[in-house]
Amino acid sequence: MLKDITLGQFFPADTPVHRLDPRTKLLCVILYIVALFSAKSVLTYGIMIAVLTVSVLVSKVPFKSLTKGLKPVYFVVAFTAIMNMFFTAGTPVADVWLLRSITWEGIIAAVQMVLRIILLIMGTFLMTYTTSPIALTDAMENLLGPLKKLKLPVHELAMMMSIALRFIPTLIEETDKIMSAQKARGADFETGNIFQRAKALVPILVPLFISAFRRADELATAMECRCYHGGEGRTALRVLRYRAADYAVLAGFVVLTAGIIVLKKFGL
Repeated sequence: MLKDITLGQFFPADTPVHRLDPRTKLLCVILYIVALFSAKSVLTYGIMIAVLTVSVLVSKVPFKSLTKGLKPVYFVVAFTAIMNMFFTAGTPVADVWLLRSITWEGIIAAVQMVLRIILLIMGTFLMTYTTSPIALTDAMENLLGPLKKLKLPVHELAMMMSIALRFIPTLIEETDKIMSAQKARGADFETGNIFQRAKALVPILVPLFISAFRRADELATAMECRCYHGGEGRTALRVLRYRAADYAVLAGFVVLTAGIIVLKKFGL
């Protein structure tokens, strides 16, 4: 299960998606999420699936990596679908025992919710797969720049988000090593009920927290040794510049979002 968590990983390549400005990708993801939550019909969901498919093909990110990242949330997706099927008012599927509690409207809502969650996760994962953590940090700091006038620590917030994203794969790898060491000493994490499995994870959490704090202390020491004092007066190694492709892609996603909202207004 831990090896299926791919959030925070970066797949370096030379594709049109990788070459886009990170600010463009962040804004496109925001527009994509707005369009996704505005989709209500087969047509609009079909458009969103087509957009995601084209983006994946152009980025050349292995489709298997995107589906692999969905495995940890299968339970959440299934639970959400069941809750929608049983607790959405409407016409019962049949007048037979359990089917009385399942409505056709609930089934439609469950399908829409499952599609929405899957497309949302795959779309956001695609951004992290095609954008390095450093580029994401620069993009977030640049986009949140106007908030500096309100005395908000924009650089520090962007740095914290980047570090958190960067260390997700590291902590997952560390957890896997600890679990392997515990198994070698006779620990069992795969048998018993859910409470017994949760109790068996306690010996993992203590060394994992110790390792995380040790890494945080080492990182803080390294930043201090390099005279890091926040974002005041700092310059960027790579200056972000929009190109024609960025404007074209951003305009395309604006049109997509506006089109999905218009189709929703007309009930399509």
